[in-house]
Amino acid sequence: MRHAYPSLQCVFDHATRRTHIMRCLLLVCALAAGVWGNVPDNRLDPSLYNIGIGIHDATGPAAGVNMMGYANPEQINGGIHVRLFSRAFVFDDTQRRVVFVSLDCGMMASIIKIKVIEKLQKDYGDLYGHDNVMLSGTHTHSGPAGYLQFLLFDITSLGFIQETLDAMVEGVYQSIKLAHENMVPGYLYLSSGELLNSSINRSPTSYLYNPEEERKKYLYDTDKTMTLLKIVGQDGTDLGMVNWFAVHPTSMNNTNKLISGDNKGYASQLFEKAMNPPGTLPGQGKFVAAFAQTNCGDVTPNIQGPKCIDTGLPCDLASSTCNGRVEKCIASGPGKNMIDSTRIIGHNQYEKAWELYHDPTAVKLSGSIQFAQQFIDMSNYTVNFADGSSAKTCIPALGYSFAAGTIDGPGAFDFTQGMTNGNPFWNMVSGLLHKPSPEQIACHAPKPILLDTGEINMPYPWHPRIVDTQVGRIGQLAILPVPGEFTTMCGRRFRDHVAATFAAGGLEGMVPVIAGLSNVYTHYVATVDEYQAQRYEAASTIYGPYTCYAYRQQYAYLANAVINGETPPAGPFPPDLSPYLITLLPGVMFDGTTPGSAFGDVVAQPYPLAYTGETVTAKFVSGHPRNDVQLGGTFLTVERQSDAGDWQVVATDASWETRFIWDRVSSLLGTSVATVKWDIPVDTPPGTYRITHTGHHKTLFRGVSQYHGTSDAFKVENGPPENNEIRARRIIRPRQPWWKRIFGL
Repeated sequence: MRHAYPSLQCVFDHATRRTHIMRCLLLVCALAAGVWGNVPDNRLDPSLYNIGIGIHDATGPAAGVNMMGYANPEQINGGIHVRLFSRAFVFDDTQRRVVFVSLDCGMMASIIKIKVIEKLQKDYGDLYGHDNVMLSGTHTHSGPAGYLQFLLFDITSLGFIQETLDAMVEGVYQSIKLAHENMVPGYLYLSSGELLNSSINRSPTSYLYNPEEERKKYLYDTDKTMTLLKIVGQDGTDLGMVNWFAVHPTSMNNTNKLISGDNKGYASQLFEKAMNPPGTLPGQGKFVAAFAQTNCGDVTPNIQGPKCIDTGLPCDLASSTCNGRVEKCIASGPGKNMIDSTRIIGHNQYEKAWELYHDPTAVKLSGSIQFAQQFIDMSNYTVNFADGSSAKTCIPALGYSFAAGTIDGPGAFDFTQGMTNGNPFWNMVSGLLHKPSPEQIACHAPKPILLDTGEINMPYPWHPRIVDTQVGRIGQLAILPVPGEFTTMCGRRFRDHVAATFAAGGLEGMVPVIAGLSNVYTHYVATVDEYQAQRYEAASTIYGPYTCYAYRQQYAYLANAVINGETPPAGPFPPDLSPYLITLLPGVMFDGTTPGSAFGDVVAQPYPLAYTGETVTAKFVSGHPRNDVQLGGTFLTVERQSDAGDWQVVATDASWETRFIWDRVSSLLGTSVATVKWDIPVDTPPGTYRITHTGHHKTLFRGVSQYHGTSDAFKVENGPPENNEIRARRIIRPRQPWWKRIFGL
């Protein structure tokens, strides 16, 4: 049995640990003596839960690595706008507990969950497992790639990147550990509301393939509902918040080179800043706010819609092309640039969440915590229909329109959206990898198969077949972690089906929420109707036309298991491909400096006077950021001098108002420059400030060493700026001879 009562936690989880034996004995004695009589028994109040919340940095390599999401090989990161965080929430009813994690990443990977569970079970035994830990990705397209263990996902990153995986695993593990160690009694409140002007359907013609009668039930062709879970301590302390709202974090487009949580990451920072004490740095406050993902498959934040960027005219709606090509059909907005759009869409989500958090009509959750989980072979799942007929899912494959990309990030060549026929040339090219069998072609019809990924296993599998399915119940809330991106209508059908299953089993009023991109990534899930249109989402529904049906059936089975208190068979465990993963991305060979300079030297000082609303810039001699991801740290600080003369950090590389930009000046000499930009907030108090940069450099013979640089102090005053950008003064100081600096002698 998994004992979850926090007061007894050390007895069951740490009794074999020498450092905790004495504490456990004291607890047992206290219980025997009746000393704990004043501690409330949570089981007497079905609305009182034990709750733990934690947040931790999960940012991987900040430079030299392809970004995950757009599959654009030219999108190599070169710095940080805001760091990526793992936000963990533990819920416990004294008998069972569940964990929900929202991670700023492109999507969750099975290898992340495998490694996180391994680390948790070393510390806590079987308290945490694959069945009660739910890991969900926000789907930002501005994080480092190379962490998924199936080959197709790592092609543009030149293979597997260990530093990316390690940062994510450690970040998730540490956030859950913090939540575990900070559990308190508390209450949960559920509310929902409509958020407009923040999303549109990026495949509206595909949506129209759904039955008209069904479409008439809804006002919009995307889900506009935000569902929010408010978390409050028994003493009334605000602890945290999770909400689910369907929108792609693709406000930052595929030209962006700076790590960012995109619109959801920014919304989280806004909410946490508002709820934590003034001056709390990002990721360091006790109040944690997760803006989690749900059924975002066909939902874009670029609400100005797709236009031909060369003419400004609307794209062809069905094919998303301009003059027959997809490259120039791009959606944007609502801001003047991608950072401004990120700010607007993020702020919209923040404002709606703030409203819902303070909703006096929110429903107080009450009842048991339960969970059910099962691994299934999604490439061979039988779907049974009400009329007695059946169908099967397919071995994974991608269609032609997968290569066309989307209006958020178009593809290349002559691929377009809505392709239901292949062509001889691309059939020949794809056939060199693997030619699909007649059975595979028939299974995926009308999808023309471009990549028969499920049958390619060289040098290791290209796509997953084993999928993690899971349901977590907290009172009236049912969290449904799904392993992909459900389209709007698939998500609606899925939620309705699960809710009806709960109702039929006696649990009326359950509120199901989809937690998208959870546990393992399997691309998209379109309805069977949308599948006929074969736009990007349908072409990327890798298990064939009946995938949405299959998930409805599987999650209804798990819901029934929850209703009946049953534990489903575990199913086939997913593979751990760690020993076989390949990388072709070279590591950092060495870092060097120009003659007369040292690492950390300031080569461009801030102007001595700046005004609020302006941008201050400093440049430093730098090493490669891949030498150390500085997990939980920062590559920069903005510091203010106090009245006592000491320096206090007011911003880091996790802050929205800073940018850490890294450039390799010379690959031959290994020289680099780090640029730090600080957009001075309008509410910044006047005073004396400075900028610092911390990094690591690598030599051929001495390994990796840390360095630190500090700019000259400068004044900040209130007042409207005449220029939006302050030009830096270039200062070069003589240092050791160049040959000593390059070779580290």
